[in-house]
Amino acid sequence: MVGLPYDFMANPLGAVRLTFEKAMAAAEASGSDPANFDGKDWGVADLFRQFLFDNGGLSQVPVLNSTNFKRVQPNTLVRFRGMIQDMLGNELYVGVYKEGPNWRTNKFMDVSQFPMGSRPDMRVWERRLLYCVPVPGQNSWVEPSSEAVINCYRNGTSQQREKRQRDDNTATDPMELHVSDDEFQGSSSNKKLREGELPFESSKAQDFVSESACSSVSMVPTFDKDSLPCLVKIYDSPESDLKLNDVFEFVGVFTFDPELVVKDDTDEFSDLCDDVLANLPPSKVPRLHCLIHRKLAVHDFISNSPVMEVKPHLVKQIRESVLGHLTAVLGNDGLAAHFMLLHLLSRVNGRVDTLAVGKLSLNLTCFNKESVSVFGNQLTLAIMNLLPFTHRIPLTVDYLNSASLAPKKDYQLNRLVTGVLQLAEGSHLTIDETQLKAGTLNSVGVENARLLKNLMQLQKVEYDFKYYKMEMAADVQLLILSEGKSNILPADLVLPFQPSSVDSTEPVATEALEAWRWYLVTLRLLPNSIDPELQKVIEDDLVAARQADRTLSSQDFSRLLTMGRLMSLSYGETSLSLEHWQMVKELERLRRERLK
Repeated sequence: MVGLPYDFMANPLGAVRLTFEKAMAAAEASGSDPANFDGKDWGVADLFRQFLFDNGGLSQVPVLNSTNFKRVQPNTLVRFRGMIQDMLGNELYVGVYKEGPNWRTNKFMDVSQFPMGSRPDMRVWERRLLYCVPVPGQNSWVEPSSEAVINCYRNGTSQQREKRQRDDNTATDPMELHVSDDEFQGSSSNKKLREGELPFESSKAQDFVSESACSSVSMVPTFDKDSLPCLVKIYDSPESDLKLNDVFEFVGVFTFDPELVVKDDTDEFSDLCDDVLANLPPSKVPRLHCLIHRKLAVHDFISNSPVMEVKPHLVKQIRESVLGHLTAVLGNDGLAAHFMLLHLLSRVNGRVDTLAVGKLSLNLTCFNKESVSVFGNQLTLAIMNLLPFTHRIPLTVDYLNSASLAPKKDYQLNRLVTGVLQLAEGSHLTIDETQLKAGTLNSVGVENARLLKNLMQLQKVEYDFKYYKMEMAADVQLLILSEGKSNILPADLVLPFQPSSVDSTEPVATEALEAWRWYLVTLRLLPNSIDPELQKVIEDDLVAARQADRTLSSQDFSRLLTMGRLMSLSYGETSLSLEHWQMVKELERLRRERLK
C-alpha cells in the first residue's frame, strides 16, 4: 500500500497542494475556469478534520506556547488555544496564480515567491485577521503537555529539510517558500517585503518571548506578561462564528522562521491592503494560518479530569470532599465553605433586562492584613488549583487611579488595547480590599470603580472606543475579601468570615483535584428547574419572609432562588427539591445571624 505523499504534521502544505491540484484537474476536465474558486475551500478542511478528529491526530499536534515556541519548526502543523483579544479586519492576498501551464495557490501561506504584477491569470482573495492571546489568567496546570510530540516532530522535520537541501536537482516548490506576510500588508510608504538570504542572529528566537511580552504593542494583559500572542489568519468561515473574547482552539500552519529576514522594495499591490499590522511584525508575533477551529468552553480545559457520569451518589461523595477541603482552607469556617461552594458553581445562565441571572458574587468580611496573608492566600491558591482561569487584584487607591481596567481603542495603532477586565467567560476574579486606605480618587479612579461595580452588578464591561462606548456581556465570578462590607463593590452575598483554627492545609492528591475540577465545571452546566408544587411553597416562604422583614427586596428573592438552584446542582440534581430549599433557608438564616 502506497503511503500519503505528504505528512500532515511536518508538511501540511503538501496536503494543501495535493487537494488544490486535484481540484484544478477536476475543474479543467469539466471545462470550467480553474481559477474561479473565490477563495472557497476545495477539500482541505475535510481532509484535516478527518485526520484530527476521526483518526485521533489532534493529540499529536503540539500546542504553541511561550515555552515550546523556539522548538517548533515553521511550516508545520500546530494548535493554539487562546482568546480573541482583537479583530483586525480583513487582508487581501494573491490566492491563485499561474506558473507556466500550472496553477498555484498561496492559501494558508504568508507569501510565495512568484512574478509580481497585475495579470489576468491571478486572483486576489481575502482572509480575516484575529489577534489572539492565551486565555488571561490561565493556570499552569491547564496547558496540555506536548513535549514528546515536539521533539520527534522537530527531528522528523529537520531530516526532511536536510534531505531537500542535499537534493540539488529537486525543483523549488512554491508551497515551501514563504516570507513575511507584510509583503501584502501595504503601507503609506508603499513598501514590499520579500525573502532575503541573511539569517537572524541566534539570539533572536531565544529573545522572542520576552520582547513580545514586554512590547507595548503586544497587548497582553498585565497579569500575563509571559504569554505568547498569535496572529491567526482565518479562511472560509462566516464572521458570526468568531467573536471578541471567545476562546478557540486553532489548528493550522505555523509561519515563523528566525532564519528569514525581509528587505524593502516597491509593491504595486500595496494600495489593496490595510496597514493594520504595522505594529505586529513577524519577528514579534507568530502567524498561524488556520485550517480548523473550534470554540472552547471552561470544561474543555479540564483535560486530565476523570470521565464520569453525573450520578447523585458519586456527586455527593465529591461534594463532601471538596466542601471539606474548602472548610480546611477557610480555617474550619463551615458556613463560609458552603457559600464558597455555591459561589464557585455560579454562572450567568440568562439575562432579563439588565439582570444577569445566575451570578452569585461573594464578599467575605472581617479580614485584615494578617488574616488575609494566611487565609486569603490559602483561598487564592485553592481557587487557582480548582478553576482554569483565575485572577487576583490587590485593590488600593493608587491602583484604581492608575490601572487600565477597560479595553480601549488606539486609533493610531488601529488596535484594541486590552484591559484587566477583558476576560474570558468562566473566569474567576478575587479582589483584595484589605490594602485599601482612605484617599482621593481621580477621574480614572472614579471610572475604574464604576467599571468594577458594573461588572459585579450587571456582568458587563464597557469598552472605550473614544468616540463612543460599547457594553460587552461578561461571565466572571467575583469574590471580595475586605475588612468591612465593601462600599465600592456591592456583592450579592455578604458574610463575616469567622475562622476557628489556623492549621495549614494538607497537600491534595492529584486524583482528588481532578475530581473536584470535573465536579465544578460539569455541574455548573446542568439545567435546572422548579416543579410547580415546590414553586408554590417557595412563593409562600418568600411572602412570609417579606412580612417578617420589610427591607427584603426583589433582588434578595432572586438571590435566594439562585442559591436554591446552585444547591440542587451541587448535588447533581436538575430539579430543586424541598430538602435543598430548606438547606438554602438555613444557610441564609445563619448568614443573617452573623451580620447582626
